[in-house]
Parts: sequence; structure tokens; C-alpha cells
Amino acid sequence: MAARPLLLICSFVTCLFAILLVYSQTAAFAWDEGYHILAAQLIAHGRRPYLDFFFPQTPLNAWWNAAAMRLFGETWREVHALSAVVTAGTILLAADFVYTRFPVAGWRLPGAIAAALLIGLQANVIEYTTTGQPYALCMFLIVAAFRVSVLAVGRGDLVATAAAGLLASAATASSLLVSAAPAVLLVWILRRAGPRLGRLATFLGGAVVPFLPVLWLFARSPRQVFFNLFEYHLFYRRANWEDATSHDWKVLSSWLTSPQALVLGLLAAAGLWYCTQLPEFSLCGWLALAIGAELCVTHPTFEWYFVLVIPFLAILAVAGLYAVCSRMCPRVPPAWPVALLLLVVSLGSAKSLYADRNAFSWPDLEAVARKVDEVTPRGAPLWADEHIYFLTRRPPAEGTEVAYAEVIDLPAGLASKLHIVPLDELDRRAAAGMFGTVSTCEESEQIEELELPRLFLHSAAVGACHVFWSPLLR
Repeated sequence: MAARPLLLICSFVTCLFAILLVYSQTAAFAWDEGYHILAAQLIAHGRRPYLDFFFPQTPLNAWWNAAAMRLFGETWREVHALSAVVTAGTILLAADFVYTRFPVAGWRLPGAIAAALLIGLQANVIEYTTTGQPYALCMFLIVAAFRVSVLAVGRGDLVATAAAGLLASAATASSLLVSAAPAVLLVWILRRAGPRLGRLATFLGGAVVPFLPVLWLFARSPRQVFFNLFEYHLFYRRANWEDATSHDWKVLSSWLTSPQALVLGLLAAAGLWYCTQLPEFSLCGWLALAIGAELCVTHPTFEWYFVLVIPFLAILAVAGLYAVCSRMCPRVPPAWPVALLLLVVSLGSAKSLYADRNAFSWPDLEAVARKVDEVTPRGAPLWADEHIYFLTRRPPAEGTEVAYAEVIDLPAGLASKLHIVPLDELDRRAAAGMFGTVSTCEESEQIEELELPRLFLHSAAVGACHVFWSPLLR
């Protein structure tokens, strides 16, 4: 990059990073990040995923956050800040790609800024890539794999080919939601003229590296690793969720009522038509299609999963914006449509973020954790949500590291091996006075069903959560 465009792009990305960082420290919260961030803490304390606790995810993001906790401390704030940094890195990679690869010189700088805002100001990106979930790391790694794959084909470089395999596999080791992407990149690399066997072996050699720790765990206990990574997702993710299919259809049709999604999708479609003769841009389309198709057949699926295709759609959308403007208003400077796009995306994000405000926040749960610490002696058994274990730094009760596992119906021997304890058994233990404290943010109906008020001498409401202590049968 030339010095001035580089400064402008970096300045714009820095502004987006500031937005992401502020949001990460003030409003970012996803309920499911609780078990991700708890897993990282357990790993930081020497526990092993799958072998020592149930964790139905590929583990790279948890290891990444565990390493960060050892360096910077075990707080949700540093995990969120790190996610914001990684997301900003993704934005910069995409913007740099547009600036260096877009064929129309006059649109390179405006296009780079447009790509950055189309990623960094998407509401779902702001909400979910600033949490402890794996979206930020996975998105960065798959965009980096795309960039290195382009480099590998352009130079015929086997080192870059190995790096592409490593990065693509690392993205999958962060989240199985992008498991189709390495295959797309491998096929694209193999299409280059010349001997293919060396490129295939090199790519696969790099791809093995991120999964070496998983293979080591698999060698120690194949049944546990296979269940966590495959069997759970194939057969148990929809346990006790009768309307999961209707939920999926609602998610997959939600783009029809989202101005942001419509703008991004339509511009990306126009960009794909324009870029039919630009192989690197076409690769963005193939990656978006492959990952998007995988997300569509993931049941249940969720809107925020689709943040993983946004960088590739954003790159194509820049080409689409150019194609539309060059035909409809060829004399208008590129800065004007980019400014209009900034206004539309910003307003759309502001509306979505306001409408989708979380019922909980980390400060809310910190208040719950303080109450738990106040009433629970150190060493006393605690049954709580994953977030509370993390905040209090207390060991989770057996089988409560991932609350979703409590509804899985498995033979007792297999459940014990997988570190899964059914909800009925946890309820029985609570009724027998085996927990000194129970903390829950469930709705009142669930609390009444567990009969917690009659099992404990004391209770307190902390926001929308409840804490029960001093069991009557102890």
C-alpha cells in the first residue's frame, strides 16, 4: 500500500476497532459464551476437554482464550477485548485485499473502506465477534486462509500452500461451522496448472497440525472425543426442542426483513456477476456459498452463525457497488456511494443493536457471583450457571460444565464416562442437600419445577437470577 491510503484505511479500521472494543466492554454478552469461557478457564487450570469435562466444540478457541487468561488474567473483559482485536484484524485483511486486488484503480481506496464498514458495522458482527465464543477467531483464520491461498496460487509457493492448509484447518479447529471451507480452498489451489500431488500433500500436511492435540486426546479416549465432536452434533443438539425445525425456517427467512442483510446480499450477488473473470473474487463467492450451505443445514441454526460468511460477501459487495454505480451514475465520485452505504449500514446496525439488547450482561452476573461468594464457604459444593463458576473461580459440580448436556438421555455408564449428569439426577442431589448453594437464572417456572424454594433455608433475588443457600436436609 502507498503511505496515504494505508494511513486512511488503518485509521478507518481503528475507528471500527474502537466501536468493537467499547461494545465488548459495555454491552457484549451471549448466554452460550458462558460454557466457552468456563472451558478456557478449566483448561488454564490444567483440565483437558473431553477427557475431564464435556465440551461439544473443537477446542482451539478455548485453548486460545486459556492462553490469554494465563497472560492477562481470568476475566471476561480481556477475553472480549481479545475478540475485538481479532475481529479488527479480519476487517483489515479484507480491506487490504480489496485495495490490492480490485481491478479499477479509482475504486480501490473507497472499496477498501466500503468492505471494512460492511464487516465492522454489521450488527451481528458487533454483537457476537466481541464475546468469548469462537466467531472472531474462526472468522480471522478463514479470511487469513483465503488470503494465503490466493498468494499460494499466485506464486506457486509450497510454503504458502502449507500455511493455507494450516490456517483453514485452524479455523475448523475453532468452529466446525466452517468445515466446508478447507475443501473449497484445497480444490482451488489444486486447479492451478502443474503437478498437484506435491500441493495436495503440502496442504494436507499443514492441515493436520491444528488437530494434533485433538488426535492426542482421541488416542487417549476415542469414545469421548468422537461423541463431543460428532455424535452430539448429529443426534443430540435438538434434544427436547420440539419446534427446532420451525425455528430454523424462521432464521433462514429472517434476511427478508433485515435491511442490512438485503443490502449486503444484493450487492454481493451483483459483485459475483461482475467478477466472473476475476478468480480471486470468485473464490469469495465459492467460500460464501460453501460455508453458507453448511450453516443452512446445521440444525438448529442461528442468525449469528452467518457472521462467518460476512467478510466474503463484503468483498463481493464492493464489486457489486462498483458495478451498480458504474452503470447507473458513472460520473458520481466513489466517495458518495460509499458514504451512503455507511449511513445505511450504520442506521441499520443502531436499530438492530437497540432492538436486540440482551436481557443479561456480565455486570449483572458479577452481582450474582458476589452474592454466591458471600453465602457460600470456599469448598462448599455449588450448582450454578457456567458464568457463575467462571466469575467465582469455583470448580463446577460434576456434569454442569455445559448446561445443554443435562437434557441428553444416555445410558448411565456412557453418561458418566462423558461427564454428563442428567437434570433429574442434579435435582435429586439438590433435594438430598448435596449442594451448599444453587444459583440459577432460569425462569420462575423452572425454579418451581425443581422445588428449590422448599429445599433451602435462605434465598435471594439478584436481578433476574436467584440464589438459594443453606439446604434444609443437610
